[in-house]
Amino acid sequence: MLRRLLLGLLPLGLLAAPASAQSWPERPIRLIIPFAAGGISDSIGRIGADWLSRHLGVPVIADNRPGGNGAIGMEAVLRSPADGYTLLHASASHVVVLPLMQRLSFDPHKEFTPIAITAGNPLVLAVSTSLGPTTLEEFRSYVAARPGELHYASGGTGGLSHLGMEYLLKRLDLRMEHVPYRSGPAAMQDMMGGRIRVHLGNALDMAAAQQAGTIRLLAVTGAARSPTLPGIPTVAEQGYPGFEVTTWNGLAAPSGLPTAIRDRLATIMRGACADDGVRQSLLRIGADPICSTPQEMAASIQRLTPIMRDAIALSGATVN
Repeated sequence: MLRRLLLGLLPLGLLAAPASAQSWPERPIRLIIPFAAGGISDSIGRIGADWLSRHLGVPVIADNRPGGNGAIGMEAVLRSPADGYTLLHASASHVVVLPLMQRLSFDPHKEFTPIAITAGNPLVLAVSTSLGPTTLEEFRSYVAARPGELHYASGGTGGLSHLGMEYLLKRLDLRMEHVPYRSGPAAMQDMMGGRIRVHLGNALDMAAAQQAGTIRLLAVTGAARSPTLPGIPTVAEQGYPGFEVTTWNGLAAPSGLPTAIRDRLATIMRGACADDGVRQSLLRIGADPICSTPQEMAASIQRLTPIMRDAIALSGATVN
């Protein structure tokens, strides 16, 4: 009798997980943003939170948890159940660069479920207009003819602007001295003041200098041209096929998230990039709308990991 009873209950157990996924969400969702409030990554996260809230019918609360280069916010997500009520506003810096640069108590590749890349944040090679180059090839020739004369600025040692520039210099067969700043905007202030003349950074940080005519944009580092800068060719277009250094923001959750919840979130986010209001909100802050599938997000992580590993080795940055 006991055996028959257990066998009778088995179908109910098998139905429990799908039923839970179908009824989700039944209460507010917390989106942990491992950045301080006010920056471009925070803005992308809040645009996504608002869109999810509108389409899920429950509040999606943005919760800023900066610190530890993103590790504090990531650990807060991993301490939560994989039930779809706590999500991570992830970035390439967190899930690709951070585990290569810092000894962590967790493995982002194994302990998070990729859901969707929301938007890209293109890096752009900028030079002072006091320099002659107008193309990437002219830049290569100019720097090669002046060994030791030029320095480049980054938004900080070990950041994507630093690592991406080292990787670019390797492809161009050049050497330049690195001058780290505390942030991208700080580097741009010195570019506008003429104290530094080369910088690979965020397009939004460069907007004021570009409008003032003090810098010239030579190349974007993504696999395709940026919608925010359609007239600027990629590095790959200018004779360096396969070159890609991309930073992006998107959604992730603890591993074990039910597939039905993952796919529902990804489908909703794909709708965001088809919405003109969301697209314009992202473009206004210098972000490229993407809204990928979970599989595309996972593939991007796998593709960028060896690139960033090489860039770290080239930069001389140390793991801590």
